[in-house]
Amino acid sequence: MNWQAISFDWNQVRAFLATAEEGSFSGGARVLGLTQPTLGRQVAALEQDLGVLLFERIGRSLELTPSGLELLDHVRVMGDAAHRVSLAASGQSQTIEGVVRITATNIFAAYLLPPAIDRLHEIAPNLEIEIVASNRIRDLQRREADIAIRHVRPEEPDLVARLVTEGDGNLYASESYLSRYGRPQSPDDLDGHYFVGSGNYDEMVRYLSSLGISPAPENFRFGADCVLVMWEMSRQGFGMCLMGADIAAMTPGMEPVFPDMAPMKFPTWLIAHRELYTSRRIRLVYDVLAEFLSKGKAAPRPI
Repeated sequence: MNWQAISFDWNQVRAFLATAEEGSFSGGARVLGLTQPTLGRQVAALEQDLGVLLFERIGRSLELTPSGLELLDHVRVMGDAAHRVSLAASGQSQTIEGVVRITATNIFAAYLLPPAIDRLHEIAPNLEIEIVASNRIRDLQRREADIAIRHVRPEEPDLVARLVTEGDGNLYASESYLSRYGRPQSPDDLDGHYFVGSGNYDEMVRYLSSLGISPAPENFRFGADCVLVMWEMSRQGFGMCLMGADIAAMTPGMEPVFPDMAPMKFPTWLIAHRELYTSRRIRLVYDVLAEFLSKGKAAPRPI
């Protein structure tokens, strides 16, 4: 550890993080209980210590510079760690209790959440975690859930959203399907092949088109209103379907149809109501989920 290289003040880092997440100096000052001039001085001092510009004004908006965006990822990890250290030091994590509801798609809930929930149980054994597995967007403002994991950023101003990772996706099929129908050599070679869809077919076609794949209507013979069912149907050989690479890697017998094709990118957002800043149990769950999802730790054994 090069201790001489660590010269910044944590209060300055905290001021930067709050400003970045709130989108303004006034918002950052409010959540930290500081005056706006005090917070502004702390951010300016951090910029001076690091020798970089972190924010710039664009009209009335405050935007992160490229240096600020790069720093933000590291600072978020520091903030999550600092919160857990303070809980551990006071023994509070063992006393945190109550129910926290997490909503995610059924495929995400089944494959990616269990190891994170196991870790939460180790940290705070008195917590009760409820998983709301649903493909529809739950309304956090109506308290249908406390924390949401989504692939689209929410537009509601009262929600706190963090982009925790960007995953790869592709078109997959089972070994049994490819043995029965043959492997297409290119996206133009899909005659006689089938797709398994879920939900909005137009959306699926749009995703496929972004990969350079343009299936015909007759290719869609099977579908389900549940992504988990769609994936199982594809695993059993009904046809091809889109899926995240992390899920596919956990499912024996599933192969990318076009292994040399560039993957589709999709974001994962971790979202909570602003109660996140006042509820210890929600903040603890949020921080642990952020760590697991951003570092790719939520990877259970193959199913």
